[in-house]
Amino acid sequence: MSGVAWGSDIQTVQVGTRAFRMYRQRPHSLGSILQFADRWGDRPHIVQGERTMSFADLRQAVNVRARDLVNRGVRPGDRVVLLGWNSPEWVVNFWATTLVRGVAVLGNAWWSPVELTETLDRIDPALVLAEDRLADRLGGKYTLAPWMVDSAQVPAVKLPSDGDENDDAVVIFTSGTSGRPKAALLSHRSLLSGLQMLMHITKRFPDQVLDTTGEAALHTGPMFHVGGVQTLLRSVCVGDTLVMPAGKFDPADALRLIEEWKIRRWSAVPTMLSRVIEHPDAQTRDLSTLRSLTVGGAAAHPELLERIRTGLPGVEPRIATGFGLTENGGQGFAASGMDTVSRPGSTGRALPCVEVRIGASHDGADGEILLRSPTQMTEYIGEDENPITVDGWLHTGDLGKLDEDGYLWITGRSKDMIIRGGENIAPAAVERALLRLPEVEDAVVFSVPDADLGEDVAAAVVTAAADPAGLRAQLQGALASFALPNHWVVQSEPFPLNHAGKVERASVIADALGRLTEPAFADQSVIR
Repeated sequence: MSGVAWGSDIQTVQVGTRAFRMYRQRPHSLGSILQFADRWGDRPHIVQGERTMSFADLRQAVNVRARDLVNRGVRPGDRVVLLGWNSPEWVVNFWATTLVRGVAVLGNAWWSPVELTETLDRIDPALVLAEDRLADRLGGKYTLAPWMVDSAQVPAVKLPSDGDENDDAVVIFTSGTSGRPKAALLSHRSLLSGLQMLMHITKRFPDQVLDTTGEAALHTGPMFHVGGVQTLLRSVCVGDTLVMPAGKFDPADALRLIEEWKIRRWSAVPTMLSRVIEHPDAQTRDLSTLRSLTVGGAAAHPELLERIRTGLPGVEPRIATGFGLTENGGQGFAASGMDTVSRPGSTGRALPCVEVRIGASHDGADGEILLRSPTQMTEYIGEDENPITVDGWLHTGDLGKLDEDGYLWITGRSKDMIIRGGENIAPAAVERALLRLPEVEDAVVFSVPDADLGEDVAAAVVTAAADPAGLRAQLQGALASFALPNHWVVQSEPFPLNHAGKVERASVIADALGRLTEPAFADQSVIR
């Protein structure tokens, strides 16, 4: 395609105070790769329920929405919030925002009204595009535009020309230990570098893809996560059809879609894979076309990988996994299917432009994983904290080690985080919500193992109220549904304090975990 160059030669490029390994030939704007959609024409691109949007349909709809955004006053660098669930319109709004050089702010559709207001106040958007069923959460505070537009009502306007690869492109939110969602600002360079590295290692540059080799891929994660954006960019370049559930994830529906659309690729969090494997339909559906799985969003334990190979034998040995984080623009390490067989538990080796080092170890634990990559974010918006050093090393907060062949092994987390079914939850955010309740004197939130979700949310609370269900009900609307505690330890006596007068969290958590495992106590403390 004219104007878009891809290559595998790598050089060092200075970006401000940071020097990154980058491809010599590379695209420089997200909007420029949208032209690959022209190559695929009437091939289905987005499928959801009874709706099918072809690549040609996408191009037309994006141009209409882009003209509408310019007509509404959106200028390069303006922040445009997308607040909606997975849908063809979400995809159109994303591409249209990038095409006019706006900054697509990917709102989390699970946020409560309180979380949404607190977050958007920091972002200060020029415009919000929200589904009707979510617009009420905004309280009329921001400039709203319809989720969809009629082409007949959009005037012809000139779209802005391409800018610099280091211009702001997307804001993606990730939970942090301070409690509130953090807004990671990513440039065009950040996202395109990650895309190019993945296409490089899979030998799927556009000029390596035949016009007849587009695949059907099942997409079950939120588009507003970094993995969703990565999938969207790649699918336009290589001509993939993205098949999305019409509602909440349901394992029976996922199995039906795999059979009906002859799905070849599926990227999923471990929880979804577990539910599909355990569903009785897995034994009766024709899943023979499913040849490639990518496991992400949470750790893929060797036991899970073995269950996948047994329950979905057609994917053997093509179960890929990796390691990454939103602040690094997504994936930084990749393990091939053969790697997961020969080195179960490893997250693979660094992608071509990613540098890695392991920080000093303390108290016998492995050191923190530090990454330097052109994919990394520019900053957190509205935060004093910046986990990236002046010379470009990103502190991941994860502990690990590298073996002699360069494979990375994650051995722990230095940051306090719960990963429930692929969603990051900051205990501090849940604790803050609990402490707003008048009857709660103190609270400690922590994770408990869950066979389905990986981890679940638990709360130890000091209160005179004896009904956890009542406390949980009061949290609804203040927290996203996935962050609500499901396991409770309620006590009237204060938590123990250390010599500095702070709660001894480790002691509280250890005691609570012990009580939760008592057979007589467990049934009373679990709320669903």
